[in-house]
Formats: sequence, C-alpha cells, structure tokens
Amino acid sequence: MALTPSNMLPLGTLAPEFKLYDTEGNLVGLDYFPEAKGYLVMFICNHCPYVIHLKESLAKLTCEYLKKGIAIFGINSNDYLNYSDDSPDKMRADTKKFHYNFPYLIDETQEIAKAYQAACTPDFFLFDQNKKLVYRGQYDSSRPKNGFPITGNDLKRALDAVLTHSMISPEQIPSIGCNIKWKD
Repeated sequence: MALTPSNMLPLGTLAPEFKLYDTEGNLVGLDYFPEAKGYLVMFICNHCPYVIHLKESLAKLTCEYLKKGIAIFGINSNDYLNYSDDSPDKMRADTKKFHYNFPYLIDETQEIAKAYQAACTPDFFLFDQNKKLVYRGQYDSSRPKNGFPITGNDLKRALDAVLTHSMISPEQIPSIGCNIKWKD
C-alpha cells in the first residue's frame, strides 16, 4: 500500500462550496449551517486502513464538537464503481455502525476533492466561522501498527482554537493515508 500525504492547501484559503448528497439522499452543503462556529471537512472512506484505525475515535470527537457548534462533513470521493467497499450502501452501514452524527457525503464526480486539493484518506480541513482555512493536517501521530495511542490531539487543538478565536500555529503536520481512488 503506497502512502500519500496531504497536499497542504494554503492557510487562509476560502472553503470551496459544495452541495452533495448524503447516504440518505439529502442534499447538504456548507451554506446549510450559517451559524456554525467553524467548519470541519474530512475526506474519509470505508476501506482505507488509516481511516479504519480512527473510526471509533473520530465518531466520538465529531459528536463532541458538533455539540459545540462546529459544522462537520465527511466526504467520500473514492471511485466506488471500482472500489465497492466505498459504495453508498457501505457508507450508510458505516454511518450506522460507528454512529456518525455528521453527514457522510458522496462526491461522485470527485470535483469537491479536487477543489480542496484532497489527496488522501483521511484528509482534514478546518475552517473558521468565516470559512477561511486555519488547519489542514493530521488527526494525531497514531498510525496503524505504530503503537501511538489514538488521541485526536492535533485536530482537537485546532478545533478548540477555532472555538476560542485563538491563533493556530502554521506549523502543521500533513495527514497521511491511502490515496483517493481517482476515476480514469
């Protein structure tokens, strides 16, 4: 398995808008949450070992920060026709199994992944309430089989800073994982 790092979209970039369908057929976009205190856009999937490694922790963390006013979106941009584990039905099953409280969205055209310059799963993009990018980086230092505990500390620090309007260090460690499965 080849590892792919984040492209590290420039800080200050305005969040590319989107309207995508979730696993239940509802259309969802950033502008559906105008009162959000921040916006977390996560490029995830069902089958990547790096995402699987974080699923339980990610479900808990996102539940906590949704309650604090952060709008959170999971986007699956993988070519599910060639990678059936990422099909909408399997996304729906993951949503139920892990109790995802965020919309898990289908980027069938892959246009949104390209707009965000997403490269891997997981890939995290955190925007402030004005939709300016303040963090793009790793969840934490834990990786499958490296023995580091899953804490979510890197992302939590950034989320807490957004909520308190504090500065976030521009020194951010890229996320790493499986490449997005692009269509031909």
